[in-house]
Amino acid sequence: MVMQMAYKTKISKGFQTVVPASIRKKFHLGPGDLVEWLPTDKGVELRFRKKVKLEDICEIVDINDTDAVKLKKKVQRGDKI
Repeated sequence: MVMQMAYKTKISKGFQTVVPASIRKKFHLGPGDLVEWLPTDKGVELRFRKKVKLEDICEIVDINDTDAVKLKKKVQRGDKI
């Protein structure tokens, strides 16, 4: 069993808190990224979601392949669009 380091942050009057620097670096977090708070029976699980930019989406979509049926099949197989 691997022991993981615990981090503590304080909640401000405005109900804000800081993501520790080592966590931000490990998960490559920055302004605009989202934190999802998932209640569990044991507490809360946090998940990070990166802010998606239009350029990121354009890079994965081939604008010459506009057949919706083909695109749907690629997505279902897990292929890059």
